[in-house]
Formats: sequence, C-alpha cells, structure tokens
Amino acid sequence: MTKGQPVYVVDGARTPFLKATSGPGPFTPVDLAVQCGRPLLARQKIAATDYDLVILGCVNVIADEMNPARVAALRLGMGEDTVAFTVQINCGSGMQSIDTAYRYIRDGSADLILAGGTEALSHAPLVLRQEAVEWYAGMARAKTPMDRLSRLGGLQADFFKPVIGLERGLTDPITALNMGQTAEILAHRFGISREQADRYAMESHHRLARAQDEGWLDDEVEPAFDRDGKVYEKDDGVRPDSDMQSLAKLSPAFEKPHGKVTPGNSSQITDGASWVILASEDAVERHGLTPLAIIKDSEWAALDPSVMGLGPVLCSTRMMARNGLARTSIDLWELNEAFAAQVLSCLAAWENEDFCREVLDLEEPFGRIDRDQLNVDGGAVALGHPVGTSGNRIVLHLVRAMKRRGGKRGIATECIGGGLGGAMLLEAV
Repeated sequence: MTKGQPVYVVDGARTPFLKATSGPGPFTPVDLAVQCGRPLLARQKIAATDYDLVILGCVNVIADEMNPARVAALRLGMGEDTVAFTVQINCGSGMQSIDTAYRYIRDGSADLILAGGTEALSHAPLVLRQEAVEWYAGMARAKTPMDRLSRLGGLQADFFKPVIGLERGLTDPITALNMGQTAEILAHRFGISREQADRYAMESHHRLARAQDEGWLDDEVEPAFDRDGKVYEKDDGVRPDSDMQSLAKLSPAFEKPHGKVTPGNSSQITDGASWVILASEDAVERHGLTPLAIIKDSEWAALDPSVMGLGPVLCSTRMMARNGLARTSIDLWELNEAFAAQVLSCLAAWENEDFCREVLDLEEPFGRIDRDQLNVDGGAVALGHPVGTSGNRIVLHLVRAMKRRGGKRGIATECIGGGLGGAMLLEAV
C-alpha cells in the first residue's frame, strides 16, 4: 500500500433522491449538484474559491451540460480559475470522484477538494434507432428535389418511435445482458430464492423509513427547491408499508415466469446528487476543520461482466487483506443495493467455501456479514440508484452512520456495470 499524507472527510451533503416518473424531473444533473452544493459550501469556514479541485461523477451527461463538474463549480461560485472535471465509471462514478481526490491529496498534489456525484436518470435521452439515423443521413445527402422524393419512399413509421437511451445504457454491450439478467445469474448460482430477495427489499424500505422518522438523515440530506418554488425534503421512493404479500404479487422483470428479480426488489430509477469535502491534514489545521473520518484505502476490481454483481466481494476482500483486516474488524458496511438478489449473492459468496478458495484465494470462507452491520438505514432498493451518485452517497452515509453508532471502521462498496467493483475503507475520527 502506498503511504502518503492522511486524507480526511470533513463534511458532505446530498439532495433527496427523487424517483423518476413519466417524464424529465425538475432538476438536471447540474441543478442537483448545485442544490446540495450551495448549503454545504455555505456552512464551511472555507471560501468557495479556496478549493484546489472539483471532481464530479456523472454517467448520463446531458447535451446542455458538457463537463457538469465545471458547470456546477461555476454556478457554485468556486471561481473561474478552479479546475473542475467529470469522471465516469458507470455505477462507481461517485466513488471514483472521491478516489481520485483521495489520491491527489495523499500524494501532496492538493489540499482541499470537493468530490461528488450527480445523476438525473429521468433526463436520459430518447434516441433514434440506427435505421432511422441512416435514413435521415440519406435525406441530408440528397442533392436535388428528385433525390429527396426518392428517399422519402424509404420512410418507415417506426422511425418516429424513439428508443429509451437508459435501456441501452443498462445493457452490457459485451454480453448483451441487461443488469437485471446478471442478477438473475447470481441468484441461480447461489440459490437465492424469490422470498429471500423480497424479504431483503422489504427490510430495506423499513430501514429507510425508520431512518427518516428518527431524523438520522437530517444532517445528510439538504432540501431541493425547483423553479416553481416546490420543496423536495425527503427521498420519495420509500414504501414504509412494504410487505411480503404486496411484493409477492409482482411479476419477474427479466426472466419470466420463474425469475427472482422484480421491480419490487430492484433499485429504483432515480435522480439525485451528493458531495463530500476532502482535506489534507494541513488544510484541516489551517482552516480549523473537524474531520469526520479518514480514508485509509480504496480498491477497484474487474471480473466477467455477466456476474458483475460480485464486484464488491473481490475488491473488498483484496483491500482488507492488504490492510491486514479480518471480517470482524469492520463495524459497518454500505454495499450498494443494485438488486436484492445481487446483495444476497455477495453475502452468500463470502460464505461459500469453494468460491472463497477458488476466486478469493482464501484458505477458508470469509464468513457471514451480520445484517445488523449492513446497510443499516436501507439502501438503493428503497432509496434509488442514480448511477453516477450512488458511490458518493454510500461513502457519505457510511461516515455519518459510523459517527451516530460509534463505529470505528467501515467499508463502502458497490458493483459496477461492465464487470467492475469499487470499495473504500474509512475510519472514524
């Protein structure tokens, strides 16, 4: 492990996560980043122009906001001379922003960085099918009225029916499997039942509802205000009354009729943004900051895209081994809930002797992660999964949850479309 100066998480904030409905939501990706960025920066002892870098994860960048990190930084008043860039590694983009910032500070290249993630999946574009694109290109090349008239004969009605870009984005181009199908593969491999997946999903909703009721998210979530003055104060995808009976009525979404993955036990399509402020020891002392946690290490892993959901197992185990940590050394886990069956498969893999020996090179099973230590306040099944944001949110929430519960050490980890996984090790200060 490369040694360097310590890197602290000193604060952070996110917007409410808003479930995508029938059309574009009230906020673009940059709108969301600005909504939680303004109050976060305003409560600091640091001038907005004192940050060395702004790094923002975003996957579905819209055409009007190229390099959303730079657009957000300027709207946040961080100065024309503040460098800002956007990173993208699918579901890991929000964590990649933290990881990149962590390495800059650790190696002495920066002292103070704003790192975030933002995503407005409701603004995902509608795209034309390839045949329609070729027809329009042919019309553009036509030189004479007769040429154009001739090409009109090739016009087909379905040229006017767009394809939802998000559907393409959630399908792996190498395996031709969508993300839900990869979760089905894992459910089959590790014997995860429909009842187990539904029960996990129900618990996720109940945990998030309790966290909202108890006010445990109040220091994490900043209200968002749209252009009409409407206030969005809470994550709106949670179903406090979720029960096994209602979940059992839902049909499999990807592998009918016997699949285990349904709309009820999958993460929701959602809009949201999150930021964390990272600082060096010198910046902490110079600005009189109070750190919440220290980033100890991070790890990325790659595997077969068809089983991408196991990414957290590979990267977390490797990172723990490098730091000489046993399972019992970790007080809290945030494992992003892409699908209930995917999370349960990760837990099963860690307990599976053959998998641990053949894939993780462990002499004995890693062991069972206690559910009382995992996603203690719910996860993406109840909260939603704005792709470029989730990796940032789980780090922010892990830090807050460790502070509330008195935990010493935690891991935030996630699977990543394309066959990747990311993990980050943090210790409370």
